[in-house]
Amino acid sequence: MPADHPYPELQRAISGWSYQPDPALLRGRTILVTGAGDGIGSCAARTFAWYGANLILLGRTHAKLERVFDWISANTATDPVIVPCDLEAADRAAFDQLFEQTIDHYGKLDGLLHNAGLLGPRVPLAHYDSDSWRRLMQVHVNAAFDLSAALMPALEAATDAPVLFTSSTVGRQGRAYWGAYAVSKFAVEGLAQVMADETSKSSIRVATINPGATRTAMRAAAYPGEDPGTLATPEQRMAAYLYFMGPEGKTLPSPTRLDARDFDPDAAGAGSSQPAGSSG
Repeated sequence: MPADHPYPELQRAISGWSYQPDPALLRGRTILVTGAGDGIGSCAARTFAWYGANLILLGRTHAKLERVFDWISANTATDPVIVPCDLEAADRAAFDQLFEQTIDHYGKLDGLLHNAGLLGPRVPLAHYDSDSWRRLMQVHVNAAFDLSAALMPALEAATDAPVLFTSSTVGRQGRAYWGAYAVSKFAVEGLAQVMADETSKSSIRVATINPGATRTAMRAAAYPGEDPGTLATPEQRMAAYLYFMGPEGKTLPSPTRLDARDFDPDAAGAGSSQPAGSSG
């Protein structure tokens, strides 16, 4: 890549990936990303677009979505759209309308990344307030369910439709003081398993992904004393996201548990990816 590459963070990250994707990996695909305005969601949206995908950018803050949209429009030949949406307040009717808009504009949906998230308080369960608990369950579980259900026909219209849910280390092994964040991520793992079983004979394939410790605002809020310079950038985590969203992801079982920290497509089942329900 030339020195004046428009996405230098991605350029630097690619050299460290064990997976080297084709530059046209996602060309012609349409992918919806939730939480697309910031952090891993913004990075995933720009990365998917860089590899050729049309992006549906869903998020709460219009100004942040506009910045991602403007970058994609300036640096790729893809067709992005913005969908301002507060997942705390959205209902199935809003997502049904989004389905209609997706079909009208793109004809199908080739991928879905559930990335939007909240941290919530890090306190013992006995001191966890009910409003915060319900907010996290709404964004991580209820909205993911409603959005997936509403968009199912658009996904089924594609010949290959990966659906990727964002999980966490604490969503696979519970840990004190992670409250609704951990519990909701356990629920996400269950939602992914049920969806995969129900769609096993369709074009839809399902995985969960653990990004691990990554240099984001949410990580900084969780660990305010941590040096962010010691953490991987979101771009360094993107190899696993690209592999699953691209056609090579069909080699993985559905559902699969992905770990973005050490992803190696040649080591499936050896820490990089596991069939859901397997040990480890």
